[in-house]
Parts: sequence; structure tokens; C-alpha cells
Amino acid sequence: MKKLLFLSFFLFAFTMQAFAQEKFAYRIELNDEIISPVSAEYIATSLEQAEKDHAAFLLIQLDTPGGLLSSTRTIVKRIVNANIPVIVYVSPSGSRAGSAGVFISYAAHLVAMAPSTNIGAAHPVNVGGEKKEEKSWKDIFQQFEKKEKQPSEDKPRNTSPSTEKSHDPMEDKIMNDTLAWIEGLAKLRGRNEAWARLAVSESVSITAEKALQEKVINFIATNRADLLRQLDGVEVKVGEKTITLDTKHLELKILPQDFRLRLLTFLAHPNIAYILMMLGFYGLLFEFTHPGFGFPGVAGSICLVLAFFGMQILPTNYAGVALIALSVLLFIAEAQAAGFGLFGVGGIISLFFGSLILFDSPHQYMRVSLHIIIAVTFATTLIVSFLMSMLFRMRNQKVVTGSEGMIGLVGEVSSWKGYEGSIFVHGEIWHATSDSTFSAGDKVRVDAMNGLKLQVKSISSSQ
Repeated sequence: MKKLLFLSFFLFAFTMQAFAQEKFAYRIELNDEIISPVSAEYIATSLEQAEKDHAAFLLIQLDTPGGLLSSTRTIVKRIVNANIPVIVYVSPSGSRAGSAGVFISYAAHLVAMAPSTNIGAAHPVNVGGEKKEEKSWKDIFQQFEKKEKQPSEDKPRNTSPSTEKSHDPMEDKIMNDTLAWIEGLAKLRGRNEAWARLAVSESVSITAEKALQEKVINFIATNRADLLRQLDGVEVKVGEKTITLDTKHLELKILPQDFRLRLLTFLAHPNIAYILMMLGFYGLLFEFTHPGFGFPGVAGSICLVLAFFGMQILPTNYAGVALIALSVLLFIAEAQAAGFGLFGVGGIISLFFGSLILFDSPHQYMRVSLHIIIAVTFATTLIVSFLMSMLFRMRNQKVVTGSEGMIGLVGEVSSWKGYEGSIFVHGEIWHATSDSTFSAGDKVRVDAMNGLKLQVKSISSSQ
């Protein structure tokens, strides 16, 4: 009996130890990623998986310049209603939680940052479809010449809304709604509400050290091991219950994006979508000007489908798409014209300005890089010039087949009787007639062709 009790106790202890060793949490990474519907789906599915597997928490390793407001709202709503703790860790060093990253961080139950990281600049902006103040081409050029910089200053910048007051009612509504949203998140998680308002209204940004002093974040951790050490024993309120984190011997399992999400993330980058679209147009243009190859047309069509698939996620300005499509039509018209170049120049201009306004956002990370636009425009100019020069040479090239190709050729008389005979020309023997008589070996020039009979003249008389 004692042996049975001892064996039962041993098995129970072994089971409890094995259970203790199964402690785990899930980790996902958003590395320099624009917050988009793809990001929202990635976080939502990961959180659902973590809840289903009863993970201790979900760790979001974050590095983002910002993104779409609609996607940010989706992420925040899912985090706030999570059944397990959600922890945001802005890392590695040099990373930032800009714009949308601020809202995601404020929604999380706990926030940590690595040294030399920053958080802030959460001013809401209109993207795609919102009514905006009209801009001149000069303003557009100036906008693209500036590189957006995420400030990392200890003191708020003096960019109060009073200095640049917006009189757009829609922008005022968005601002007021966003302020109320960030204030609600700050109260829910017990974070600095005053700084949150500054981050939204004045786009302030602060370092990790300052964020810890201002109670914007909970920890500064040099790495994940340091973060787990600091999380051990911390109490987190999730809904109506309080959870005490036990991170000793806890395993962090990564939840990678599946192939579909990785593909969408790749395609949803403005530069990638733009390059794919241009490759597609190049393929179709080459197929149109040089029919019969097949491959350029097929490859171009595939590139266009992938480009438009990615552009449905981005704040696409379809006026820009129309201008780029117009440039392709002008290039095709140039191919059909006599080579004067007017349509080609118009196509280059249409392509450049269409590329500038292709994605409707004031943020650089949501637009095509100006360097890529200039490079693509220059490359397009060279490609179109090359194709047009080939077509021009083909139009002006002497015809070498048919009756037109025979006229003017010089041949040698093989045999002649009266006013007709046979001549050797172009590697072949032809039946010929003439108003003159010739002897074998005389040189003659083809003057005309009637069916399969050549009309020839002597070289001296044809000159």
C-alpha cells in the first residue's frame, strides 16, 4: 500500500513538473512594417491562436513608422478585448513606434522599449478619399523633396495646432475623435494622458528613457531575456480578472506569418506595388510594339494583377493610376505615329506626375520614393526611345521581299533572244523582258515586276 501511495505521489509530482515546464507565450514581429489590413489580420489571427492555446501572453515586437488609421482601430479593438495579456515591446534598438504604433502601445496591457528607441508622432492624417485642400504642383514637388523624419527629442516640438490651424471640418472631426480615442486608452491602461494628447495634437516624440519617466511605458529592456525577467511576478488586469505573470522558465514561441500574409505584406509596400505596375506596363508595351513574342505580354499581365492586388490595401489615388495608364496609351500612339516624338514626350510627363500622386498620403512611408520615381521615369525614357528608334529604322528600312524588294537590283544576263531572256539576280534565275537587246554576261537593272516576269534595263540607260 505504501509503495502504491509513493508511486502515485511520484507520478503526480512528475506530471506537475511536466506541466510547469510547458509554460509558454507567443511572440510576433512587425519589423519596419507599415500598419495595414495585413498587419491587422496578422495580429488578430495570432491573438486568436494564443487564446486558443492558452498562452501566458502575446508579445508584439514592434517597429513601425505608422500606417492606416482604419487598420490601427481594428488592431486596438482586438487588443482591448483580448482574453490574455498583450505586451508590446519596441525593439531592437533603433526602432520606433510612430503614429499608429502609439495607439497599439497604449492599447496593450504592458509596454516595454529597448534603449535608443522612440515613440510618438501620432497626428492623424487623411489618406485616400478624404477631401483635402488643393495643392499646386510646386507644393507637390516640395512635399516629395522633403524626407519625413521621426523626431526623438526630450522636449515637445513647438508645432502647436494654433500655429498651423486647420479649417477643414473633416480634419477637425478626425482630430477630435482621435484625441478622445487616445485619452480613453490612456485611462484604461493608466498611462500618461497629457503626453498622449500631445503625441496626437502636436506629433511629439520621445525616447525610451523619457517615456519611462513620463509613465508612457512600463519597462526598458535591453533584450527579450531582460524583458521576461522584469515581467516575472507583474500583475496584469485583463477584463475583470487579474493575472500574475510567471515568466521563469517560460518559452517564447514565435508565430510567423503564413505565405499569404507574407506575400500581401510584400505587395502592399508602395515601392513594390509601383515597380510591379511599371513592369506590367513595360511588358504590355513591348508586346504591342513587337507582337508575337508572347512572354512579355503574359509576364506584364501577371505583374499588373499583383500590383493592383497590393494597391487595394494602399491609399491609392486613381487619378495617378489614370495618368500612368494615359502615359502607356501615349507611348502606343507614338509607336503608331510617324516618329515625331510628341506623344512620347507627353507620355513621359504623364508618367512622372502620375507617379507623384499615385498614393494619397502626406507620409513618406505611404508614398513611392522620389528616387524610384526619377529612376523609373529615366529608364522609361530610355526604353521608349530605344523602342521608337527601332520602329523608326524598320519603317525607313528598304523592303527586301516581294516585288518592291526586287526593283533596283542588278543582275546578269544568262541568255537573251530578241527582247526577252533570262537573268540571274538575287541568287535566282528570272524570266525578263526589255526594250533593248542584250548578250549573255551583260549587267542589267530591274526596273519593274509584272507577276513572275521582270522588266529590266541596261545599267547605262537606267542611270
